[in-house]
Amino acid sequence: MDIGHNDLMGVLHLPYDEILQKLPPIVAEIRKAIETLHKNGAKKFWIHGTGALGCLPQKLATRGEIDRDLDEHGCITRINNVAKRFNKLLSETCDDLRLQFASSTIVFVDMFAIKYDLVANHTKHYNSCTGIEKPLMTCCGHGGPPYNYDPKKSCTANDKDLCKLGEKFISWDGVHFTDAANEIVASKVISGEFSIPRIKLTASVVRPKKAKNSRL
Repeated sequence: MDIGHNDLMGVLHLPYDEILQKLPPIVAEIRKAIETLHKNGAKKFWIHGTGALGCLPQKLATRGEIDRDLDEHGCITRINNVAKRFNKLLSETCDDLRLQFASSTIVFVDMFAIKYDLVANHTKHYNSCTGIEKPLMTCCGHGGPPYNYDPKKSCTANDKDLCKLGEKFISWDGVHFTDAANEIVASKVISGEFSIPRIKLTASVVRPKKAKNSRL
């Protein structure tokens, strides 16, 4: 389950205190969705927190005075604090649901830690033998450095500007990740290293039983 991001993106323009007031209702709706799924027979839940929204080129390129404070890696401090607060509430909700549904498996994945690490330690991440060189720039965008993002132009506004070296970038269009970045993120999600409790994704997958006469 990977939901709630658009709800967060829709309130990030508000003052910090007002955003924090919006978070509990958002998390409450996610809880209702999980409870509804459980009521209808679901027993295993893999729930993702939100990522480092303050590191998205879209947010960096369009930030106003309220978001001038950047951290040591160039990400917007205020927005990332909102993301971390949201994840804390969601993780606590998962803790409660484990008690409520003791016979079910409920795993929370810290997507913020995974995606922020991709920015903070981008030189250590390799894909197809090539390192990520531009952690805060849009791959398929317009405007050039530092973010290569223009809200008035879509990614495909000019085909000649389509990114040919996606493995060097984290962000494809300012919001979504490149295939190279997603591959790294997926490997960390599957590993269980960033999960509460620490369970590998493959361990929670029920494999279909082979038919007795199957030759496969």
